[in-house]
Amino acid sequence: MTQNYPSAEQAHNFPLIIKHLLDRSRMTANEEEIVFSDKARMTYKQFFKRIAKLANVLKALNLEKGDVISVMDWDTPRFLESYFAVPMSQYVLQTVNIRLSPEKILYTINHAKPKVLLLNSEFAPMVKDYQFDNSSIQHIIWLDDDGVKCEDVMPERQSLVVGEYETLLDKASDDFYFEDFDENAIAVTFYTSGTTGNPKGVFYSHRQLVLHTMAVASTLGTLPQKQGVVLGDVYMPMTPMFHAMAWGFPYMVTMLGLKQVYPGRYSPDKLIHLMETEKVTLTHCVPTIVQMILDQAQKEGKKFNGLKMLTGGTRLTEGLATNALSSGIEIFTGYGMSETGPLISVTEFKSNEADMDLKDDVKRRCLSGKPVIMVENQLWDDTGKLLANDGAEVGELVVRAPWLTQSYAKNSDAGDELWEGGYMHTQDIASIRADGWLQISDRLKDVIKTGGEWISSLEIETILSLHPAVADVAVVGIPDEKWSERPLAVMVFRSGFEDTNPKDIIALTEQAAEKGLIPKYGIPEYYKIVEALPKTSVGKHDKKVMREIYANHSAN
Repeated sequence: MTQNYPSAEQAHNFPLIIKHLLDRSRMTANEEEIVFSDKARMTYKQFFKRIAKLANVLKALNLEKGDVISVMDWDTPRFLESYFAVPMSQYVLQTVNIRLSPEKILYTINHAKPKVLLLNSEFAPMVKDYQFDNSSIQHIIWLDDDGVKCEDVMPERQSLVVGEYETLLDKASDDFYFEDFDENAIAVTFYTSGTTGNPKGVFYSHRQLVLHTMAVASTLGTLPQKQGVVLGDVYMPMTPMFHAMAWGFPYMVTMLGLKQVYPGRYSPDKLIHLMETEKVTLTHCVPTIVQMILDQAQKEGKKFNGLKMLTGGTRLTEGLATNALSSGIEIFTGYGMSETGPLISVTEFKSNEADMDLKDDVKRRCLSGKPVIMVENQLWDDTGKLLANDGAEVGELVVRAPWLTQSYAKNSDAGDELWEGGYMHTQDIASIRADGWLQISDRLKDVIKTGGEWISSLEIETILSLHPAVADVAVVGIPDEKWSERPLAVMVFRSGFEDTNPKDIIALTEQAAEKGLIPKYGIPEYYKIVEALPKTSVGKHDKKVMREIYANHSAN
């Protein structure tokens, strides 16, 4: 029999909304700093006032609850302020991916239908020819760090400009009361950066973002101090704030009251300079950025002093992990996607593992991690049958967690496909060990089929990455009349290794096949040496483009 206990008449019904992520830091972190590159710094106390000021600026525009406000900016404290002020004012924040093509950028704006656009002057050329007269945008707030005025860039749109961001905040009151409201109200939306079709709008409620923030903080907070998040860490994002809410880290570190450093536009020399001068201890990025940072540090003759770095977006190879560790970076892996919040798994460390063999440690760091708290992972075959968590069976990873996006904006058909069978389909091929360790083998669309057998491109890439000459590598399937597809290795050489014989690198896969680590048909029959690999807007290997470029590549 169910027992029902009454609530006290005056008990508070506490909604899980973003404003409550600030409750602790308002009490404990008022004098902690938030730094903007070499341009400005403020205390949390000032930051809280600026959130209220931005809320008052938006209130003066006579918006309605649920209206969309879009932001086109680099990683700045302004962006962080919009993370809070916009949803806390009961509007919906759209983070615009400025790495997309201009056509895709305008598509996402048209699809989201914002009433207000916060526009960095550097991106004005992307939208100056946009048909504002026929769009939903009623107001533009100008963002600038270099003295560029809107009338000098897009004078024909001057009538839409409310003012420059800092000027507006200077004039606004810092007194604003953020009300409680339904925790299921939509807080943010952003668009996937897939390589096919138009981007799809992912959206999250306040409740989902709060739960994701708490789960990530709880999971990372249980790791040893050497790898986990601890009070006293200094945080700097190297995953753009417009992409998947910077993996949820800005919400988490603000909740904890950590010092934060925002670099603006990324450049490797600036990032390393800020790491040194601001004593950054915690960051996250895709492997492409890891390589960029390592290359810059080598040029400057510098190493990192135990910088904790979570990497994701694409597989971390053992070669890159080894190089990062030798440079003083405590690198480890997270897994997720735009639709999962994003973080749903992360490398596990324990305090009694300090003496782990380096080779085993590197392998562990390159796995896709163990589930974040409150995440359920399963493997299904193509009929929806549940597969065993034995580390051997391979199937599609499907997931459940309380913060996963429930559908796609204005695209319920795609949402139904995403959630077919009551679990979210990741489209990733994986195996799960009995102890919960996850290993992503490949994307469904990137698996290579040769002679009726499947080959994981990621496994071959990992093996090739171990050669010291390889700075970057991607393996794609190219058409083959006899075998349907054969693997092609596209490689970038490190500086100083330009004379390396590519066949010596391919030999690593031959050795792996002899040991039974990969099938013989996984040995790349073809290779190509290039200066750089095509990347998506968020730094992932663009294998769709590579398959198109090298479709007719049949000789080395």
